[in-house]
Amino acid sequence: MTSPAHAPRPHTAPPQFRRLRGYAFDPSLSLRLDTAAINQTVFQLPWEAGLLPGPRGEYLEVVDVDPASGCWYDPVDLNDVHLVAQDGMAPSQGSPQFHQQMVYAVAQNTICNFERALGRRVLWAPRDMSAAGVPSGEYERYVRTLRIYPHALRAANAYYSPQKKALVFGYFEGPSGTVFSCLSHDIVAHETTHALLDGMHRRYIEDNHPDTWAFHEAFADLVALFQHFMFPQVLAHQIARTRGDLEAQSLLGELAQEFGVATGRYGALRSAIGATGADGKWHAIVPDPNRLAHATEPHERGAILVAAVFAAFLAIYKVRSRRILVLASGGSGILPDGALPPAVVDALAAEANKTAASFLHMCIRALDYCPPFDITFGDYLRALVTADFDMVPDDRLGYRVALIESFRRWGIVPEGIKTLSEEQLRWAYAGHGCDEGVALLEQVAATLRRLLGDSLFLRDREQIFVKLRDARAQTHGVIRTELAPSAPQAVRAAVMRITGLDLQPASARPGLTIKKWGLPSFEVHSVLPALRIDPQGRLMKQLIVTLTQRQRGLAVDPADPAAGSFDFRGGSTLIFDLDGDAPALRYAIVKPIEDAKRLAAIRAYRQGKLGKVPLRATYFGAEAAREPFCALHADA
Repeated sequence: MTSPAHAPRPHTAPPQFRRLRGYAFDPSLSLRLDTAAINQTVFQLPWEAGLLPGPRGEYLEVVDVDPASGCWYDPVDLNDVHLVAQDGMAPSQGSPQFHQQMVYAVAQNTICNFERALGRRVLWAPRDMSAAGVPSGEYERYVRTLRIYPHALRAANAYYSPQKKALVFGYFEGPSGTVFSCLSHDIVAHETTHALLDGMHRRYIEDNHPDTWAFHEAFADLVALFQHFMFPQVLAHQIARTRGDLEAQSLLGELAQEFGVATGRYGALRSAIGATGADGKWHAIVPDPNRLAHATEPHERGAILVAAVFAAFLAIYKVRSRRILVLASGGSGILPDGALPPAVVDALAAEANKTAASFLHMCIRALDYCPPFDITFGDYLRALVTADFDMVPDDRLGYRVALIESFRRWGIVPEGIKTLSEEQLRWAYAGHGCDEGVALLEQVAATLRRLLGDSLFLRDREQIFVKLRDARAQTHGVIRTELAPSAPQAVRAAVMRITGLDLQPASARPGLTIKKWGLPSFEVHSVLPALRIDPQGRLMKQLIVTLTQRQRGLAVDPADPAAGSFDFRGGSTLIFDLDGDAPALRYAIVKPIEDAKRLAAIRAYRQGKLGKVPLRATYFGAEAAREPFCALHADA
């Protein structure tokens, strides 16, 4: 008989989740009697078995150096048995180790939301090695972890650094003590979103249009806002306080309260539904279709996109909660005076949570339906409508109608659209089987489907990166082979029409380089498979391929060489359905290299900035070009 001491131990599976405490908003709300009880939350994150002190895991690496103080802070070990047993460290403004835990928890939570919406694992933007003297062929280098510096600078700033592949957080003295930007859920989520968006669309940091930087800011704000609705205690508290009216002032529609007050504002840093003025009164935002034409600063302009999307969310929440209000009011729809019963609060909170989760996933999923550069708010509306139609063809609750109506009220109208109807806004079907160019591209997709068959199931993200890089190289090779100078002109013209590229062997387009294989240079910017499940449980298998091309060194002002130069891009996002026996090209979202109107608009936009010295240039100079978010957030 085996003694108890030597009895075989039963196999124990690792935990499914890691629970970590943090602030739902920021430390200032823990000092207010009405919000102290709800400001501490617990983030439930996927368990990382190999998580090292720092924390340092598969996606993130927290490096806690404080250059201003000359300190390195000891890294927190979240695998310490005492921390595992009590959901991590208790929230504390004075503990650097809690600061490390906070940034890890919020950033990892944001990553999880992206992966659920996209149907694949996320990758950070690779390092550009083209000018680094590395061995031939290694143009991009894999970045495993995004570094996070919780105490990187003594300044009222926080930003994502595309150069360092890092999140940089500052701290400063406010009216009531030291303000740490790394302890604000909204700021951490906002900066993490910048990094995730850069990993998907690296050309979105090119300042060619008033909407480009504004979109980056607005999208990051939207992710932070909708994540507020994932905190059950906060949601129930605010539903009870506003009696279910989310159009009233609440914490749910505001961003970075402590940071906003400490930097001299009258309330939160930004708000989606209203603001507190100099008179101390809160005023709701009123849609103004003329405001977009006059808003040029990225945060001001981005706030319009945030307001448009958030207003659509509020409209759907009203629709979803109407039945509850009717039941709670005895059929009148008007709630009686007094506090709402707990059951009503819980029911309204559940509807707000479901609606916010749907909008969060809609906003993220739409990124796959956007052009690879020069995005406009109108492009994003079309992407939102198309992506949601593919996921939920039957818009029973009117999500797409609410978005279209709200964007119209804010004056956001895509170019070239005759009417703001769903049918007009959806990207047009590319068709399949009826065009030689489509047939060639579907042949490329069939090859990629075989090559990438297991990439969605790999756990090692570096293996995924290598597979996708190989797929891009193979796609490039097939296109240049099939469209060699000897290829039929009809096929070449069809592919050029679909992709927006100039692939003429003898192209005289300025700024294009004719390569040794006889075609102008072009780039397979990304190849991304996606595996999504719609609300009916149907499996959606897609392949997203982006192709780009660049005209280098175009003069900002042809009459003044000293005005500088810029690069002009053309290309497309191609979306293939992988259901069925063969892939089908569903959408071709094109911004052609031959678009003279867009080229003129970019040139005019850049000419309009000549002679103007923004605040970011005054303080940062050349650094503004290398670290655009550092300079941009300093202006905010």
